[in-house]
Amino acid sequence: MKKFFLMLAAVVALWSCGSSDKGELVGVQGRPYFEDIDLKGMVFINQGNFSMGAGTQNATYGIPTQPRTMQVSSYFMDETEITNNEYRQFVNWVIDSIARRMLGEAGMDEFQITEDEYGEPLDPPILNKKPKIRWDEQEYREALEDLYLAEKDRFYRRRTIDPAKLNYEYYWIDYKEAAQKESATTVKQEHKGTMFANRPKGLNNRSSLIKKEVVNVYPDTLCWVHDYTYSMNEDFTRQYFTSPAYDNYPVVGISWVQAKAFCVWRSNYLNQYLESVDYTQMNDFRLPTEAEWEFAARGGMAGESYPWGGPYVRNPNGCFLANYEPLRGAYDDDGGVKTLMVGHYAPNDYGLYDMAGNVAEWCLDSYNESTYIIANALSPYYEYNAQDSDPSSMKRKVIRGGSWKDQKYFIQVQTRTYEFQDTSKCYIGFRCVQPYLGRVKGDNLKTASNVAR
Repeated sequence: MKKFFLMLAAVVALWSCGSSDKGELVGVQGRPYFEDIDLKGMVFINQGNFSMGAGTQNATYGIPTQPRTMQVSSYFMDETEITNNEYRQFVNWVIDSIARRMLGEAGMDEFQITEDEYGEPLDPPILNKKPKIRWDEQEYREALEDLYLAEKDRFYRRRTIDPAKLNYEYYWIDYKEAAQKESATTVKQEHKGTMFANRPKGLNNRSSLIKKEVVNVYPDTLCWVHDYTYSMNEDFTRQYFTSPAYDNYPVVGISWVQAKAFCVWRSNYLNQYLESVDYTQMNDFRLPTEAEWEFAARGGMAGESYPWGGPYVRNPNGCFLANYEPLRGAYDDDGGVKTLMVGHYAPNDYGLYDMAGNVAEWCLDSYNESTYIIANALSPYYEYNAQDSDPSSMKRKVIRGGSWKDQKYFIQVQTRTYEFQDTSKCYIGFRCVQPYLGRVKGDNLKTASNVAR
């Protein structure tokens, strides 16, 4: 027995020498570093609750709207709408990626990585972003010829990239489907008396929950023409997205589907960089929910109809406070005929520009006349599910804020309407949000009593 206790003491001593926690609960050490990041061009919006739908005019198409108290968590939001130049960064990234794939398939192996760090083959290969593409060299021009318009489709023989080829492929996980499968399977197992005996089928087969999307990313520049019959908007069709003169104007001609793809690209673009510098990943960017958009647009002012308060649309000097259509046909009374440069008017109290007018903005939610009644008050968000009687409602997406072509009713913060998700208009743009990691800023302190020092 004495020999046993001596051996046990030796084991404890050896174990203690190799551990610094002294047997205390200190959690896993060496975790990735995290500290609040103030993202460029984004405003932090603190969590809060508000009366969603409240305002001096609360009727939508003659249907009374019953305001309801809703709760939102903290998030970052773009201080302006996404501009032409910001969206062009996405388009150029897609062009570059397609070109590298084509060059790799043409036998230029430096443009693709075929093995991982352990020497195992990668199928399909990963694009190598380091080598420079020499667009003007003959070998490259021949390999990339299919990326350009065919000879017969060129205008004055200009060698122009074919917008129809600019497809962005991405993946996402359907967490709602996973939850529904798990819930349905659990109920079935409960009835059999074998709850949790087996994993739900949907979670065993994870690949069924990973969805693939392929989206053409080029804006619909023809929206300026097809939105307005008998109107001379061809100049905007030719120049609005391409000319540097409009770089800081809000991008338009973007469908809800394209806006979602942009958010996915932006998330991956940031997180890949953070990973390269050994920093923890951030939450994904996405479109704002309808509640997040309205909460932000109000700027902390309860019960008002405009981002600046109300009830007037002019300041004390008689100047208009937003870009909209003040009177029928008198588009320029507010200083702009169509869109204006983002940030032209003063921001609201949260530091957000153009939450009224300029361009309307896509929200994440599907549109339902009864959203305020059926949505959960905690982080409200509505989308189609199997219980809905009208599947087409899934494709009706909420737009908020009104635009340069709308009268003042539509630029009120409580006004809601919709467009179909695959449509693109010359008066609809978008901005992104990024849910905050934590509760509020400064809440990720390292002074709690259970944090190892």
